[in-house]
Amino acid sequence: MTNGMPLRVRAYMKPIPTMLRPLESVDLGTRESVQAKYERSDVCAVPAAAVVGEAVVAWEVAAAFLEKFGGDCVADVQHAVEAYAARIR
Repeated sequence: MTNGMPLRVRAYMKPIPTMLRPLESVDLGTRESVQAKYERSDVCAVPAAAVVGEAVVAWEVAAAFLEKFGGDCVADVQHAVEAYAARIR
């Protein structure tokens, strides 16, 4: 629920999983046992997580808006919003 003020969200994410010891694997070309390589390509996932978090919040706000004012077309939604605004004045 919001009163029209900016929406503030506090979010958390789990650390990026990284294996310090390589696991046993199989080379598909030679079919020999090998060690999987240790890689860490994304050292900071916060910028990517912020984009995903913003999209999720926008989706949920839009879903709540349509639950309140929904209709079959944009004109129906606009009419419902205008009627609501007139009613609360």
